[in-house]
Amino acid sequence: LQLVQSGGGLVQPGGSLRLSCAASEFTLDYYAIGWFRQAPGKEREGVACISSTGGSTNYVDSVKGRFTISRDNAKNTVYLQMNSLKPEDAAIYYCGAGDYCSGYFTLGLVVWGQGTQVTVSS
Repeated sequence: LQLVQSGGGLVQPGGSLRLSCAASEFTLDYYAIGWFRQAPGKEREGVACISSTGGSTNYVDSVKGRFTISRDNAKNTVYLQMNSLKPEDAAIYYCGAGDYCSGYFTLGLVVWGQGTQVTVSS
């Protein structure tokens, strides 16, 4: 089982990026999906989580109002739309599939994406 991530790259402060997280070998319908990030020298932190139905979304305070997590179960894909990006958002971003969201944390993680670099710099 694996999650395949796409998107990411270099963007100027204030810019936008969209990350995608897709599964090809299993359905995401029954999983909560979370986005995490890890900056150099820092621990991996939770960023957002979306319930299996998409009816519940939660965000870490630092991204509220700027990031949006969404899912399209028909496409077996989860997205993270990131707007108004700041230099402190730069990190490697990972998606993970788990049992359920606890706030913006995803618990019972069973599979991770490969990670994608987001760089925010002028």
